[in-house]
Amino acid sequence: MFYKTLNNGVKIPMLGYGVFQTPPAETAECVRQALEVGYRLIDTAQAYGNEEGVGAGVAASGVARDEVFITSKVWVSNMTYERAAASIDESLKKLGTDYIDLMLLHQAMGDYTGAYRAMEDACKAGKLRAIGVSNFYPERLVDVALLAEVVPAVNQIETHPFRQQAEAHANMVDLGVAHEAWAPFAEGQNDIFCNPLLACIGANYGKTAGQVVLRALMQQDVIVIPKTVHRDRMEQNFDVFDFELTVEDMAEFATLEDPSVPRIFDHYDPATVKYLLGEFVKKNQLNGATLY
Repeated sequence: MFYKTLNNGVKIPMLGYGVFQTPPAETAECVRQALEVGYRLIDTAQAYGNEEGVGAGVAASGVARDEVFITSKVWVSNMTYERAAASIDESLKKLGTDYIDLMLLHQAMGDYTGAYRAMEDACKAGKLRAIGVSNFYPERLVDVALLAEVVPAVNQIETHPFRQQAEAHANMVDLGVAHEAWAPFAEGQNDIFCNPLLACIGANYGKTAGQVVLRALMQQDVIVIPKTVHRDRMEQNFDVFDFELTVEDMAEFATLEDPSVPRIFDHYDPATVKYLLGEFVKKNQLNGATLY
């Protein structure tokens, strides 16, 4: 396993196991199997509805808690100081743990500055080992990194062969923020697993196109969290530490960047923003809250 040291000294595995869209009833067994395969980073979120399954899977695995790196995320409906603070305690309860290794703000929406302050306080209280953000585009990341008391340790964004995020990555390096990829396989877009270039590179090492993707992103200093509910794919995705791509391979990988491939979630699209903010706006209207 490769590890990256975050800006606060905490070490995070470069390869993790994601449970986005994993059915809650299946999550515990999937997490148990992933840990058995060798994964030590498990990525969940309040919005996924499966934090309890993650906690149960970790407990059933027999792997010591301090050997497992758990990430969760504060959802948009909890983007105020008070609700974020309460939601962190609720996540701790659901996960069955005294601390969460990394807590992220899931979206740059609502009163995210208030929510970030709640994470800072939870970190000081020992409830969180590291804090960061997710889906923060460069200008929003600069906003938080330069004005917050604690610089985000991680920014988790859409990153895959067709959207390699070189500009965003450079901005993160400049700010001392680790780059983490969600959807490293682009959710199957562009027939990625049969991509001829990826397949050709992989053939030189006896590896699949998917394995080349994970290895290439890690060599770009990007943390990856592929998701699958199948044991054989868990094992395949984990089998990426016994080869190294050449400079020439990496140059070819870079050519896969394709601006024409649509974003999986386009945060510049008003319809997407309305969809993601829907629950937040509704809850605030019910509570009569005023944010600004």
